[in-house]
Amino acid sequence: MMSDCLPATYPILYSFRRCPYAMRARLALAISNRSCELREVVLRDKPPEMLAVSPKGTVPVLIDAGGQVIDESIDIMLWALQQNDPEQWLTPDRASVAEMLELIAQFDGKFKYHLDRYKYPDRYAGVDAKLQRDEGSVYLEKLNAQLCATISATKYLYGNNTSLADMAIAPFVRQFAQTDRTWFNEQPWPQLQAWLAQFAGSAIYQRIMYKYPKWESGNPGVMFPPQSGSDIEVI
Repeated sequence: MMSDCLPATYPILYSFRRCPYAMRARLALAISNRSCELREVVLRDKPPEMLAVSPKGTVPVLIDAGGQVIDESIDIMLWALQQNDPEQWLTPDRASVAEMLELIAQFDGKFKYHLDRYKYPDRYAGVDAKLQRDEGSVYLEKLNAQLCATISATKYLYGNNTSLADMAIAPFVRQFAQTDRTWFNEQPWPQLQAWLAQFAGSAIYQRIMYKYPKWESGNPGVMFPPQSGSDIEVI
């Protein structure tokens, strides 16, 4: 999607801290060290500036310095990593970008469908949350099996290093696990549980989960990724 926005000193990122789509975008921006102006939004009170460039009203939305609007999280990840990929998220040991995108699409599609109905059953008429949990678990069992296949030598989905797929999928697995952490921890998925714990405890995850104040129209945003500690730098 394109916009006639005026060029900016930094790209602008509209984000919401707890949204897994926004998390994955921030992860890629942080690892690529692609500085941007972060504007934290409240989804029930979306700023008109964001809606003007992306009327669908979902986060994340990135406006690059040339005015191009990117409002799909995977596209933002690819945009950042294609500029700088220091940890080779796009070139893991055992998969191409196309193969990773295929796996990600499964989680963005059917898994996300079941996740939403498991986590928020009151939003959907006639939903059986337990049934949705069981349906979503099928995808988690496949992830655990994939990790088991390589666990003797690796701890990520496609080899010894983090990949695009790990970082795109983990925020959604985390959301599923947090819905009933006791139940999740009781499942026979030791490799998956270890994979998720490593993600949630990683330095990069902590770095992208700082709490920022709500952005208000007319105010400056904050520098992202944070340059030192948890300091918030207004730009």
